[in-house]
Amino acid sequence: MENIQLNVPLLRRKVSNLTAAARSVGLRPATVSNLCTGKIPIGRAEVKTLVALATLAECSLDDLIIRGEKMEMIETGIKTLDAFAPLTKGGTIGLVARFGMGQLVVLAEMFHRLKKRGFTTVLLVPSGENPEINDITVEVDVQVHSVDEAYEKLVALGKEKDIAFAADRSNVISGDIHQLQERLSNVGVTITTFLIDIKGEAVDEDLPFGPLETLWQFDADLAARRKYPAVNPIYSTSSILEGGYLEQNHLVVQQRAQKLLRRYRELRSLVSVSGIEKLPASEVDTYHRGERLEAYLTQPFYVAEEFTGKKGETVHLRETLDDIRKILDGEKDSISVENLTFIGKI
Repeated sequence: MENIQLNVPLLRRKVSNLTAAARSVGLRPATVSNLCTGKIPIGRAEVKTLVALATLAECSLDDLIIRGEKMEMIETGIKTLDAFAPLTKGGTIGLVARFGMGQLVVLAEMFHRLKKRGFTTVLLVPSGENPEINDITVEVDVQVHSVDEAYEKLVALGKEKDIAFAADRSNVISGDIHQLQERLSNVGVTITTFLIDIKGEAVDEDLPFGPLETLWQFDADLAARRKYPAVNPIYSTSSILEGGYLEQNHLVVQQRAQKLLRRYRELRSLVSVSGIEKLPASEVDTYHRGERLEAYLTQPFYVAEEFTGKKGETVHLRETLDDIRKILDGEKDSISVENLTFIGKI
């Protein structure tokens, strides 16, 4: 079957406020977001939805839908990201989190790992006083203070290096990021863009960053229980999960794991009220395996070694998927939750 996907970069360039625009033509912003990230495959989208999006972007359906183009996953070595919301090279990644959930730590860790792979890291420094940004600057190769300066640096660097670029949501709201991406596209420079939200307001919006290839949705419950990285493996997603870009084994394991985690969360709320002894016998294994899987998806970061006292860990995707499968199949039922927490591979 021919690979097809939504032309997210085109939508990003053509429609500055996709949330408002979608509503204006009767589309649900959540549906548009899920189409952009691949959570809803293009093949399952209603024709009228695609026609409406093409109308908003003032383009044809042929321009809106990309056929047969290869998307490349960047393996990060971070278990929960690689398994559930893979990083798309050359794509735009949105980190949706409230203050204190660890989004800047995840960004710093991403920069650290990408630099090891030969990327140059560039930060568009947010305007105003943002002392928390100091936590990531050690991993930033180049700091820029305006869109024009960013354009000049990215064009010069992009001819020789892979670029990881980060900016705040304020630059998205102003339209600066869309303008920058369009200018770079016109000169043939491709960058991998991370969008963060210093103020923590993105969680209140349907499409806080506009169209994205990858969405990392942070989770308040995981953060409160210090299960880091607190990226929700159920609601985070990536367009690379659709269109035949990943091996079938990856998709099968990912879907089985999400199903287990959804049920575990339901059972966890019951256990917190009534105790585990009230669970039906048939659900006890499900609960404990969900507990183990959630623990396994925590991971020590290199940038946090000074604070946690734990050495950073990298886990290759094949090892992650194999470990997750063993937890799902009950092969690791004898290992305690504590011994699965903040480790690398099993």
